[in-house]
Amino acid sequence: MSHPAIVHGAVAVITGGASGIGLAAAKKLASLGLRVCIADRGEDRLEHARKEIAANTKSPDDVIAREVDVAKRAELDALAAEVTTRFGGTDVLMNNAGIGKESSILGSKESWESTLAVNMWGVVNGTQAFVPGMIARGRPGLVINTGSKQGITSPPGNPAYNVSKAAVKAFTEALEHELRNTPNAHIHAHLFIPGFVFTPMTSRGRTEKPASAWTAEQTIDFLLERLAAGDFYVLCPDNEVSRALDEKRILWAAGDLVENRPPLSRWHPDHADAFARFAGG
Repeated sequence: MSHPAIVHGAVAVITGGASGIGLAAAKKLASLGLRVCIADRGEDRLEHARKEIAANTKSPDDVIAREVDVAKRAELDALAAEVTTRFGGTDVLMNNAGIGKESSILGSKESWESTLAVNMWGVVNGTQAFVPGMIARGRPGLVINTGSKQGITSPPGNPAYNVSKAAVKAFTEALEHELRNTPNAHIHAHLFIPGFVFTPMTSRGRTEKPASAWTAEQTIDFLLERLAAGDFYVLCPDNEVSRALDEKRILWAAGDLVENRPPLSRWHPDHADAFARFAGG
């Protein structure tokens, strides 16, 4: 069984679609008979990706690639209009574009602004540009927003990224609530939370996948399986971290607030042993 929006002839738009998870999603959906539009930066990367995606379909004309800056609403509005003219509308929107620049609390303003512009505003802009037309289309639809476990447990090390992905979580929860209370809307939003996935963004110069990581293709297969099952929170494991351990980490993070522990107590020396017992229990 598949999600009712993922059917032959439906239309998918994927931002950040020229590599990694976005490219894997585009290739998979094209192989299932969907018409696909990817948006990303870099003409050469986009053309290479377009050819890869087209190789997964019998109709290469059903794949388009466009250079778009998701931080700029006008560019996404123009893309939505083009997709409607070319394909009749959008059924699946995957707001997936993201960057992982290094940041610190008192660090570069540019790192904060660029990270939030892509990771947070890209999701807001994509949703506002495409969803009204998806609702008007009157067909089953999907909005998939790519979040991160870092937006839930907030590990130390890259606060701008954590903040951007925490915003995606809050936004997607609010979006799904609004959609389910919108008359005649047949669209649902889902928060996609990958585990450790070997992609150009996470490779850090490595050419071989670490044993602990999943491939982008494994992650997309898991996403489609859980969408068909109706999950809102698509919490992906990997080869190192099980769902059970993810659940422990998430519960512990929530417990910081409920139990009035220090923030990020999982990494606090006074609470390290307690967390180890909790996670191992």
